[in-house]
Amino acid sequence: MGLTVVALVLSGCSADDGDTAQTYGAPTARVGESQTVLGWNVLVANLRFAADYVLVDVDAAPSDPGAPHAKPEDLRFGLYGALLHPIEATGIGSCQRVQGSDLSPLAAREGGRVSGTVCLGPIRDRSQVRGVHVYSPRDRIPSTVVAYPAAFPVGLPETNGADTGLVLRTTSAEAWRADGEPLTPAALGDPTAFEGRGYMLLGLQISGIAERYRDDSAQRGGPMMVVVAPTLPPPGLSAACSTYGASVLVLPDSSLDSVRVDASLCTQGEINAAVLYATVSVVGTHAALWTAAAEDLSSETGAP
Repeated sequence: MGLTVVALVLSGCSADDGDTAQTYGAPTARVGESQTVLGWNVLVANLRFAADYVLVDVDAAPSDPGAPHAKPEDLRFGLYGALLHPIEATGIGSCQRVQGSDLSPLAAREGGRVSGTVCLGPIRDRSQVRGVHVYSPRDRIPSTVVAYPAAFPVGLPETNGADTGLVLRTTSAEAWRADGEPLTPAALGDPTAFEGRGYMLLGLQISGIAERYRDDSAQRGGPMMVVVAPTLPPPGLSAACSTYGASVLVLPDSSLDSVRVDASLCTQGEINAAVLYATVSVVGTHAALWTAAAEDLSSETGAP
């Protein structure tokens, strides 16, 4: 496979406060540098492409072994840039679909460290990628949670931007039983349709004004994430739930003058809770971002 040269433009990161570079409240560094986030000292390096995936090497250790820190299995990574749709994955287990390579997937190691390769994708338009971020869906900045009900087949009503500075609108709401049988609106009248377990895929459009979101994030101490519930640990009830997950970090390209994220999220579990009584929450969280310039990019590997 021939080498592919891809130019990654270092995005203009706004200095939200002090002398620390930040992007929507997320401390920002170059790929190859270390940052402290979620109780970890995290080094992200060697951003590269492997076919339709972005690979990056991570080496993390607790910043204070005696202090609380996010669990290794809660560290969620995502691509940063002008993406058409968010691409995220829980770091541990993210390389299961990348076959035929000699990479060492991210894993918890001896001594409390977490190290290895994180795989993000698939993505075909490499020019969209400008960096990688990390956050934890379990991390919440106090007094920032706003929750909304969501139910099949409507999803959630359009939210008020005054609540969080972001407007959420449902673009789709589809539901299935755990055995894969799709639910239709007619099923709402069938008392046997909602027994056992099931899942719902919610399409959400998340929008806002970049200037306000930047100021609010700096004051809050981090960007917002959108989290849906209930959920189940991987592999869950459907491959779609593993692909889309139950959370997305709202961290758009800082060069844009508006916030626009089109995401799909999965609720799953007891079918009534997952399909008829689901919750969509907008929550402030802590995150970190590593941006890449052309010289940061390694040549394409042979994986997968």
